[in-house]
Amino acid sequence: MPEVRVIGANAEQLGVLLTASAITLAEESGFDLVEVAPTAKPPVCRIMDYSKFKYEQEKKERKARKNAHVVHLKQLRIKPHIDDHDFATKVNQGRAFLEKRNKVRVNLFFSGREMAFRETAKGLLAKFITETADIAQIEKDVLMEGRIMSIVLAPKTEKV
Repeated sequence: MPEVRVIGANAEQLGVLLTASAITLAEESGFDLVEVAPTAKPPVCRIMDYSKFKYEQEKKERKARKNAHVVHLKQLRIKPHIDDHDFATKVNQGRAFLEKRNKVRVNLFFSGREMAFRETAKGLLAKFITETADIAQIEKDVLMEGRIMSIVLAPKTEKV
């Protein structure tokens, strides 16, 4: 590339220069010549302190990672013939997980002849969904895998 469009250290346009003269101009000012738009005609280069630019970019990424929330999938285990108070306790645990912005999988385990009561078990999961409807939305509906019936709930997304 014989010519490049050069942007100065203070974001001022220096115009189209020969590559060799742009490099010497950058070296005289104590900075680096960095190609920012290689597909443009002519390519666009900027005079900047590249190591400082990389440092600030890494600093922004670290701050973004620090403030990011990792969503975990928490699991709750219940049985079809669960008592009302035990069920309320499991609902409260699920609500606590959802308020911390985690997903919740509710696994309903069948043992022995309990497989004959699938409809009442579906009602139990539906009750769980209605109890947490104000803060949760269904991500995966009722799914039967062997002797385990499960649903996955995700926290409601806040609309800004």
